[in-house]
Amino acid sequence: MPLQYLIFDASDDGQGNGSWEAMASVRAHQQAAQQAEVDTLLAWISTHSPGPRGPLDEGGVWDMDEHRQTDGEWTTVTLTLVGPWAWGETLWAHFAPCNT
Repeated sequence: MPLQYLIFDASDDGQGNGSWEAMASVRAHQQAAQQAEVDTLLAWISTHSPGPRGPLDEGGVWDMDEHRQTDGEWTTVTLTLVGPWAWGETLWAHFAPCNT
């Protein structure tokens, strides 16, 4: 399923882990579609989890933070994921827009 709203930026720590930040900012009439995309992504993450969730420095294998902010007509969602680089690459390959 190619993403329509979320835009990802990846960073490799050079030790086998990475971080991925996804952000989408939409107007009110697009919020339901944006939320459906976020829900689909979160379901994939839950199903394909590489191990226990939690801070990496406390024994977790992956972790995530979700932030949502509404400012007038616009809603912005930011997801930050950390975990094994190969896991993130698999996630990206599954959701990458067709033109990448």
